[in-house]
Amino acid sequence: MGKINRNKLLLKDLGAPKSPVICSLCEREIPPSQMQAHHLIPKSKGGVQTQYLHSICHRQIHALFSETELAVHYNTVETLKEHPEFSKFIAWVKNKPITFAKRTRKSDRLK
Repeated sequence: MGKINRNKLLLKDLGAPKSPVICSLCEREIPPSQMQAHHLIPKSKGGVQTQYLHSICHRQIHALFSETELAVHYNTVETLKEHPEFSKFIAWVKNKPITFAKRTRKSDRLK
């Protein structure tokens, strides 16, 4: 059986929005091919609330933070934006095309 993409299932279950969606982090429009639902508190930690993000923004969150850090310290858009390393990423990605995708490297701290 092939790998199931949880984000695509979540979008299908929730019903992907029809109007343009703006990423809560980089504040750019999200094309459907780049849209992912992020649990502000990871599901493994009991979270249910989600935000639609660009796939690159979503991957960067999980490259920088552990699930425990996300649950305890970075469980809002505001706290994510305030983190120095993540705010540098946002400043960098804001000027990229909305379909921009680049491989994300996991932080050495999390390896």
